[in-house]
Amino acid sequence: MNTVTIAKLLDPILKVEHLCRNFGGVKALDNVDLAISSGSITGLIGPNGSGKTTLFQCISGVDRGATGRVWLAGKSITGLRPHRIYRNGLARTFQLSRVFPQLTVLENLLVASTSKLNQTERALDLLRQVKLESYAQALGASLSYGQQKLIEFLRVLMSDPRLILLDEPAAGVNPTLRAVLWDMVKRLNARGVTFMIVEHNMQVIEELCSKVIVLAEGKVLIEGNFREIRNNKQVLDAYFGRAR
Repeated sequence: MNTVTIAKLLDPILKVEHLCRNFGGVKALDNVDLAISSGSITGLIGPNGSGKTTLFQCISGVDRGATGRVWLAGKSITGLRPHRIYRNGLARTFQLSRVFPQLTVLENLLVASTSKLNQTERALDLLRQVKLESYAQALGASLSYGQQKLIEFLRVLMSDPRLILLDEPAAGVNPTLRAVLWDMVKRLNARGVTFMIVEHNMQVIEELCSKVIVLAEGKVLIEGNFREIRNNKQVLDAYFGRAR
């Protein structure tokens, strides 16, 4: 790998500076600064209520009430609406499945396409990769919850995003479908797609993530590799109330 390629991989695809979000007197995000390297998989962990989903909401433009600055691949996306951020190459999933229940599985994928070209074959190929091609004409409402979560993940791939934010993508998903999901994340990352993942399973975080960011009470508590954060006193205090 040449020097230019290495430098490109190390360039932050996402940069957040001084991001704050208040709800009444509660600071959901308190001066958050972070940078995500292009081509990486970064884990975002923290106790419930630490601000993880709020951070995703603000970065992706769903919540536009924050102050601070956000850049995607060197371009400011601060204050942009979600559809414009999506078209700039950032896609995300949600904690709860958001399939369109009265659309077919195929239609659920096609509505997310940003290309003017025929995307039907691409959608069918994605379904084949997760062995759900037989469900192409089934209604979204007929799928199991785990299948719906997988379809939501496939839907964000229809835009060929550069950065994908995954908010607890494996929650409520059976072990077989979880294995399919994580395998796809690995394969996409090997092709250069960057991921930021909220996940409570520390084994998954350890296996997938080159860097882990820990949030607590809306602040970045610490960041580093899994080994560095695993036995950190501040992290243990945040999760368990005291060091162990």
